Amino acid sequence: MDRHTVTPVTSVVDRVQANRRHGSRTPTFCSLIYSCMDSGKVLIGDGVVTDLSLSGAGIRGNESVTAGMEVTLFIDLPGTTEPLCITQSKISWVNGSRFGVKMEALTLEEKNHLRFLL
Repeated sequence: MDRHTVTPVTSVVDRVQANRRHGSRTPTFCSLIYSCMDSGKVLIGDGVVTDLSLSGAGIRGNESVTAGMEVTLFIDLPGTTEPLCITQSKISWVNGSRFGVKMEALTLEEKNHLRFLL
């Protein structure tokens, strides 16, 4: 008798998304504001960063976004008085109110802030 193992769809999706990442993510909980253009209108949302790496972030937000949008992030990092502003980011995936962002060109200062946190 053959036994078949059924893998839940969420596990497959999680594995595919994890395989696309270029670095490990650190679970975190930082508030943020994000801004992007949607059909010629400025969209501003707020939310939390749920995981973070030097190349990307997982976010739970209150405004709908779509994959491929360019987005600016203002992340409230612990131990800083001003939010970390990351201007060159792109939304790589969306699942309901959760989405992933790839940070494309970080300055040395931005990288140093992130390294300190990670």
